[in-house]
Amino acid sequence: MTKVERIEKYRQTRKHPKGPAKRLYSMQEAACYLGRTVDALREMIWAGKLPIFRDGKRILLDVKDMDEFIERGKQRFTF
Repeated sequence: MTKVERIEKYRQTRKHPKGPAKRLYSMQEAACYLGRTVDALREMIWAGKLPIFRDGKRILLDVKDMDEFIERGKQRFTF
């Protein structure tokens, strides 16, 4: 297999990952997903705006909860 073929195979596997999509995100991943800093995300959690999942010391956020937070924050303006 040539280098070009290996690169193309890698790209195909990245486009079509095997297995289910990721559901739980770390604090840094969740902050990136929401377009916020980690500190801003912590403040949102402390304010009760986002629920968390604890795995020992790790704090994880469910992508469904983050999507719900986004939907709740949407507004429509009419004139």
